[in-house]
Formats: sequence, C-alpha cells, structure tokens
Amino acid sequence: MTIRTGKEFIEGLKAHPRDVWVNGERVEDVSSHPAFKGAVEQLARIYDSQHDPDLQDQLTYEVAATGQRAGMAFLPAATPADLRRRREAYRIWAEMNFGLMGRSPDFLNCTLLAFWEAREKFAEGGEKFGENVVKYYEYVRDNDLFLSHALITPQNDRSKSSSELENLHLRVVKETSEGIYMSGARALATLGPVSDELLMYNLPGLRPGDEDHAVTFAVPTDAKGLRQICREPYTTGGAESFDHPLSTRFEENDSLLIFDNVFIPWERVFCYRNVDLSNRLYIQSALRNHTAHQTNTRALVKVQFAVGLAVSIARSIKADNFLHVQQMLGECLNYVEELKSGLLRSEVEAEETLFGTVRPALAPLQTLRTRMPTIYPRIIEVLQTIGASGFMLMPTGADFAVPELQEDANLYYQGADISSLERVKLFKLAWDLAGEGFGQRLLQYERYYAGDPVRTLAMNYLNCDDTDPLRLVANALALAGEPQPRQQAD
Repeated sequence: MTIRTGKEFIEGLKAHPRDVWVNGERVEDVSSHPAFKGAVEQLARIYDSQHDPDLQDQLTYEVAATGQRAGMAFLPAATPADLRRRREAYRIWAEMNFGLMGRSPDFLNCTLLAFWEAREKFAEGGEKFGENVVKYYEYVRDNDLFLSHALITPQNDRSKSSSELENLHLRVVKETSEGIYMSGARALATLGPVSDELLMYNLPGLRPGDEDHAVTFAVPTDAKGLRQICREPYTTGGAESFDHPLSTRFEENDSLLIFDNVFIPWERVFCYRNVDLSNRLYIQSALRNHTAHQTNTRALVKVQFAVGLAVSIARSIKADNFLHVQQMLGECLNYVEELKSGLLRSEVEAEETLFGTVRPALAPLQTLRTRMPTIYPRIIEVLQTIGASGFMLMPTGADFAVPELQEDANLYYQGADISSLERVKLFKLAWDLAGEGFGQRLLQYERYYAGDPVRTLAMNYLNCDDTDPLRLVANALALAGEPQPRQQAD
C-alpha cells in the first residue's frame, strides 16, 4: 500500500468492527457514531491532505526501499534540515485542528521511528525483538495505519505494585509457541476507539516481581477479547456548531482498554518479561526526543491559537487599552516565543544515532514539555479573565434566527467596531476552548499528557547536564583564594 485517503481510513474502520462502549451502549460503527464522528472526519481530512498536490512533498516522502510515499513522521533524518521538514509536516497537520488533537497519527508514527532507531536496545532482550521492531515500523509506515496507545495503569491502589494487583493491571497470562495472551486493563487510549492498532509499552517504574507486566507489543484494535469503555463524550451530535465550533469537530474521546485473554503473535512482541529493559526503554530508546518534537510543534499551534483568541477578545471590547491587560497579553506572547526557540534549538543541536541518522536534542524539548502544564493553564486563565462575564452572557445561534429577537440581538451584543453576530461567534469560540467540558479536558491534557509534572521536573534534575553551571560556580569560588591573615595597618 501507500499513503491512504480519508475514505480508505473510514472504510477500514467500518471493515473492522471493534468492542467499544459509550454511555452504556455498544457502538456498532465508530465512524458514524456521534461521539466519534467529528474526530473521524478530521482524521480523514488529515489523510486526504497527503494527496493534496500543494502539500504532498511537505507531508510525505518517497521510501527508497519501496518507491512508495509514506508520512513524513516516518522519515529517518539524515540532517537537521530533515528534522525541520518533519516539524513542518507536524505543523501543517496541527494547524488543521488548531493544535487541539493531541493524538493525530504523526505522534505514534514518530514513536515507531524512535523504536526503529533504537532497535539494538530491543535486541538486548533477544535478537528477534529487534527484528520485530523493524518489521512493525515498516508495516505501519507502508500501510499508513493510525495507532493509539495507553501507558497508564488504572488508578486502583497506587501504593501497590502491578504484581500485587495482577488481576487489574495488563499482564501476560499464557505463553505458547505461537505467541502470548494478555489480560488486564490499561489507560488512557486517546482516540483508541477509532485507531487501527494499539502500541503498548511501559513507563519506568516496574518493580522486581512485575515480570508478567513488562511486555511491549502491538495489537489490532479489533482483536478478539479487547474491549474499550469510553468516558462520557463532550458532544453527542446534538450541539450546534455555531455554539460549539470546536467540540463538535475536535473531540478526542478517551477509553479504558480491557484485555481478556487477547492473543498477541510473537512477531508483534518487542520486549518480553524483562523488567530492567522495560524500565530503560522509555529513556534509552530516545522516543521522548521524537515525540516531544511532534507534541511541542502541536503545542505551539495550540498556544498560538489560544493567545490569538485572548488578543481578539481583548480587542473586540477594547480591553487591551488597559495596562494590566497589555501585561497579561505580553506574558502570553512570550510563551509563544519560548516554544519557537526550544523547537529550533532542538534541531540545531541534533544528536547522532548509531545508524547514521539524527534526532532532535532532548533538553530543550523536555523543558518545553515541563513548561506546558504551567503555560497553557495560565493562557486559559488570561482568556477567562479578559472575557469575564461576557462569556456568561452570550445567546445561542438560535436567538439570532428568531425575528422577534433580531433587533435586540443585533444591538446589545455588539462590541467595539465589531457586530453583535461577530462578537458572539468570537466569544462562543473562546468559551468552547476556555470554559466548556471540552476545553477543560484540553487543559487537563496539557497538565498530564507528559506524565506527572512534578516527577517530570524531578527527572530533569536527576538527569541534568550540570557541567556549565557548576563550572561557573567553581570559577567564582576560585576568586576567593585561600584564607590569609588580616594585614595590620601601619
């Protein structure tokens, strides 16, 4: 195969029914169900964009081994210029959804690229596992599949290890010559219900005794025994896009994955019952270098969008005439520049891999990831502060369509040099991002998508390069010299 169209993506979902539940009902067709339809349509647009003659060379590349095109996220970078090519592709896709879809296909595509570049690490657990990683990367690349994943153990009892909760956490329950069988649960599969396959790997933290849980593998979403229970949707098709322009289009539902004796053939297993290697792979595979490059590009678009809304709201009522509002907007604009700078530095200071490729430098990207849990909530707070009670006042689109209300609506909702209709549209757009359940999920997502922000910052310290700071301290200490007796005055 080659790059898919949106139609082919949707047809694939219809051809592979999966065990998905929403609001107590089993979903027969995820491509048309109101809880997923908006996201499916946006994903289809993303796939179609790869066929746009004006975008194809920016979004895809020709694979030398096959002569076919593949998504740019799969491209092994030979130079920093290739990293910039990948970032441009990430940006184009992110702008199609204003940075609001955190799990577009390029996220796990570049994760697989990281695994491919780290195949020798997987081979530490057995040569076949390194070979499996290479073959799976090529399979997903050449079939243009959409992957989801779930990294978190369910919030049952955080004081216990996975092996102490073995009937709850995902684990291997049986091994045969053909493969293994997995049971237990894992969260949080963003867009899992509409994915083609699921890539399952571990975060660090497994303990001795957790061998049955130390498994990395891939599985088709329609596999027998695999069930997904979704959280309550923020939109179910009844809302009007005028009043909810974002949630009706970009809602990414999340699910709990439940494995009930799910069969995984050996060729889809990449690490098996190896606690030490499972704990090391998250760091040593350098997947964070790649995923943080993609996620921070998406975050830049999302931050630009949110800041643009804050500026637009302020200008619509001339609140930007006030010094404290100018200060808040200036603060938010600084965050945009931080993201731009970190992304560029990660490419300029690219790291070489063992296979003649380069990857983005981790330090600036990790800094941005640990800033987002603070930056994004602050921008939303600024947006809420500037809009203030205006967000509570907006009528629905239906009010503008009622003849008896049109004169009042056109008069009393106007802003400074902006009509009532334009102002209401703007405030509805901003409130969908800053106040509705959809927007609050986006805020929570930025707080925790890279893990516990406290632990992530602590990891930055524990793994820091402190050479230059300590060198400067040592140089400054040397200025003092050795203690000398005080000289007596004549």
